[in-house]
Amino acid sequence: MSDIINAHQLPEEVQNKFVPYLKKLLQLHKEKIVSVFIYGSSTGPNYSPNHSDINSVFIVRDHRFDILRKSLQIVGEGLRQKIAAPLFLTKEYIQSSLDVFPMEFGDMKENHLLVFGEDVLSSLDINEDYVRLFCEQQIKGKLLRIRQAYLTVGLNRKGMETLLKDSLNSLIPIFRNLLRLKGKTPPPHKMELIKQIGQEFGLKDGALLSIYKHISGDEKLASQNIEILLEKYIDEIEKLAGQVDQR
Repeated sequence: MSDIINAHQLPEEVQNKFVPYLKKLLQLHKEKIVSVFIYGSSTGPNYSPNHSDINSVFIVRDHRFDILRKSLQIVGEGLRQKIAAPLFLTKEYIQSSLDVFPMEFGDMKENHLLVFGEDVLSSLDINEDYVRLFCEQQIKGKLLRIRQAYLTVGLNRKGMETLLKDSLNSLIPIFRNLLRLKGKTPPPHKMELIKQIGQEFGLKDGALLSIYKHISGDEKLASQNIEILLEKYIDEIEKLAGQVDQR
């Protein structure tokens, strides 16, 4: 398939896994596929072979169920190589869903690599009001959930660590979109992203960075009072929610 493009820009392990996978799906579906792109950590420096999935989107001409059914075996083989089941979307679906999924499509637009066909993402026009409202909803929702979850796991240190890690990881896409709303380009590395969020929104980023360093394996939380860390973390996320609400 000589129509595959930009594969050399992928991390070598992603390229070795995804290109044969893509060739099989292109051969199977032929003219039904408009474009294919990879998005997320597998496109660049945040890719970790042991932890990262390879995420992809196939833009198809229509949403016939037959495309999914015929793809089952190839997708199953990909899952064993940490190639996540792809999203099959149409251009019409994307255009009609920008108000519902502004953050998701904003992330894809910002961080994708086209490997086949037409780049339908670069020209997407995503309304900033949709993004701001979605970010506010997500941040406030996560504050509700982390308080409720604390009541469930607050007596279990491992449960508390998991709660902090899961909560911060879920906020990373929101941080990226908040920086875009301020006209900034989000840095690719998560630590730099957290630092920039602290600077732009006047947060004390110590708690967030401590949690991130624990997630990345650079620093353990064993010497810290994890309950105090959680309290500081919640305080900063509350400040962030308040600022987003005032935009």
